[in-house]
Amino acid sequence: MTNRSLVVRRASVLAGSVALLGLLAGCGNGTASAPRTESGATAPATGTTPSGSGTGSTEGDDGTSSAPSGVPTDAVSNSLTPSAPRSPVGGTRCHTSELSASVGRNNPGAGQENFPVVLTNRSSRTCTLYGYPGTAFVDASGKQLGPDPKRSSTGPETVRLAPGQSAWAGLSFANPEVSGAATATPAALLVTPPDEEDPLKVVWKSGVVPVSGDESSVRLIPFSPGTGA
Repeated sequence: MTNRSLVVRRASVLAGSVALLGLLAGCGNGTASAPRTESGATAPATGTTPSGSGTGSTEGDDGTSSAPSGVPTDAVSNSLTPSAPRSPVGGTRCHTSELSASVGRNNPGAGQENFPVVLTNRSSRTCTLYGYPGTAFVDASGKQLGPDPKRSSTGPETVRLAPGQSAWAGLSFANPEVSGAATATPAALLVTPPDEEDPLKVVWKSGVVPVSGDESSVRLIPFSPGTGA
């Protein structure tokens, strides 16, 4: 009797296991669902920075051209004061190759000689200027005349230049006849747009400039819209 009961119990357990396996096989299709991906999850962005240098421009009828090699340090230095923020990256900055340079008419006053340094957008796109130009008076051999210019404490503004539009930065120095500074007559003024490395060369036609002694510093104010006329 005992052996017969044991056989019946094992048969019942085996039948239950077979039934359970059949149930599991009928409920699934044999594939696993894919993991959920939360919407909006993206890979971290990697920042890029523009190269910051443009190709040199060719000489034009207005006397502007790319500077020769070995230009003075200040003509290619960063054109912002140390404490001023740099212009936003993103490809909107005006590059040297897109601009022409000129020097406007002197507007003297109170013993000062005041000239607008003008950059004009000759490209087909809108670009921006922010800060000060790099400037240097040079002789015919390209040697810098006088000390590096000093920059005013005036806060820069971003100037948007559509094709054909201009911006100007002020360049001033004390009249040498009043200050008694030693003088020289430059052959050209090198002008470098903000954050660029390649300067433009403008023929200087406005006589002597101070190069040494008291009151020999040239001073700059940042770019503003227009020609400064």
